Amino acid sequence: DSREEPEGGAREKAGRKRVRFAEDGEERAGSSGADGTAQQERLCESGEKYIPPRLRPAQETVDERKKEELERLKKHVKGLINRLSEPNMASISGQLEELYMANSRKDMNDTLTAALLGACVTASAMPSRLMMEHVLLVSILHHTVGIEVGACFLEAVVRKFDDVYRNGGEGKECDNLFTIIAHLYNFHVVQSLLVFDILKKLISTFTEKDIELILLMLKNVGFALRKDDALSLKELITDAQAKASGAGSMFQDQTRVRFMLETMLALKNNDMRKIPGYDPEPVERLRKVQRALVRNASSGSETQLRISWDGLLNAEQTGRWWIVGSAWSGTPMIDNSHHTLQQKPPVGTISSKMLDLARKQRMNTDVRRNIFCTMMTSEDFLDAFEKLLKLGLKDQQEREVVHVLMDCCLQEKTYNPFYAFLASKFCSYERRFQMTFQFSIWDKFRNLENLPATNFLNLVHLVAHLLKTKSLPLSILKVVEFSELDKPRVHFLRRVLTMLLMETEVEDLGLIFARVSENPKLGMLREGLKLFIGHFLLKNVQAHQSPEEASVLRERAGLATRSLQGKAALRM
Repeated sequence: DSREEPEGGAREKAGRKRVRFAEDGEERAGSSGADGTAQQERLCESGEKYIPPRLRPAQETVDERKKEELERLKKHVKGLINRLSEPNMASISGQLEELYMANSRKDMNDTLTAALLGACVTASAMPSRLMMEHVLLVSILHHTVGIEVGACFLEAVVRKFDDVYRNGGEGKECDNLFTIIAHLYNFHVVQSLLVFDILKKLISTFTEKDIELILLMLKNVGFALRKDDALSLKELITDAQAKASGAGSMFQDQTRVRFMLETMLALKNNDMRKIPGYDPEPVERLRKVQRALVRNASSGSETQLRISWDGLLNAEQTGRWWIVGSAWSGTPMIDNSHHTLQQKPPVGTISSKMLDLARKQRMNTDVRRNIFCTMMTSEDFLDAFEKLLKLGLKDQQEREVVHVLMDCCLQEKTYNPFYAFLASKFCSYERRFQMTFQFSIWDKFRNLENLPATNFLNLVHLVAHLLKTKSLPLSILKVVEFSELDKPRVHFLRRVLTMLLMETEVEDLGLIFARVSENPKLGMLREGLKLFIGHFLLKNVQAHQSPEEASVLRERAGLATRSLQGKAALRM
């Protein structure tokens, strides 16, 4: 600092804390306006930001206003939760959706989670029906608002249960929390992986409290677990039997252990009568309410969270990968055993590689690059479908999903069924995707002679899959001019129809071709398909296939031809 020190002042010795002000005197600061304000906000040498006194009341006012808003939100949400019941479920879930639209997602998730835990996790046992209604509300919001609603609530429940359980698990708090986890599985917020994880941990410790909790879980979700993953349930029962026989006379009262083993065997044998107090009717009734409300919200995506017990408890270290945008790849960010900060991987390493790949694939807009990166980093086609819907694309942007999917499918060196299954999922979700795929396939069909051999073969497989699964109707071939077919189009149609006839179930095959016969506007297509099957498909069939395959193809081709002629021909 080139300025002279004030008269009578002396520079402090090194090591003393000093604060540098912009200028002595308020006249200079007042005259410089915004520049003076900026200068006054200099940092102390300790690293803390200096806030001038005249700015402090404004900041305090903002904090106070935020606190008041959160208090009002808390009272509003708590009032809705207190009035919750099955008849007004639609009304209250709708009001909470509006609150999610009007407030920060984080504020709403924290407020709703706190209100629900306050209502459900009590020192006394929560009535079963009331508990189910509260969890059903979470499930509805999880499907209609976003998976972060259920994920936030689930993580809070699991953390609180782990804390209560480690402290002895006395009282009914532990039971209430365990019942919440069971119903989150019942109402399709979380998959069976978490439930099996918890049961395995309880069997490994095998105390009297553990046996009580195992019985509670099996009573609530036992038959659903058997339906979802019978093999894992069988392994769990085997582990429990081995643990019980090894425990010997560890328990004074062996009745509870025998009862647990009998319950497990009843589940294994699918015998509901041997489980006292088992009544699936309340859950089924509320599931109907859930289906009605979720269907009205047009939610067609797979939203069940596949999270493990350890994944939830270690979310602070490994990241919340199950929430879109919160993923973390690599080593944990914090190593608790050494309490040291791990070196983070270079910022943007993964994304930069993916973006380079996107550029090579000519993804030349932000929307296309986002779609491409989402598709390429997904675990499977269901994960890709869900994440692509979460991008919130509209109109023309939404059509880019189809164009990117088609382009990626055709560019693969060998055919990858991932794209075909993802395309089928979009076609079954909304009709507008069917139309976009139809137009995109027509564009490719007009340019068949210019497609490389690999792209050509991938397109054949994709179209055949969409026809086999009834994702697209056979009427997509109506643009074909059967009277003017050239060599590439004959080759394309022969491959597609052969795959369709040979790889489709007989019942489905009849339905696929019969749909064309019912539309009077498709007369040209019907005649063209019959001529093509007779002239190009069955002619010289022995030269390309074995006698058995040729016989099957002729039989299927005859069925297809009769189906094209209508129901009268099928009855003959």
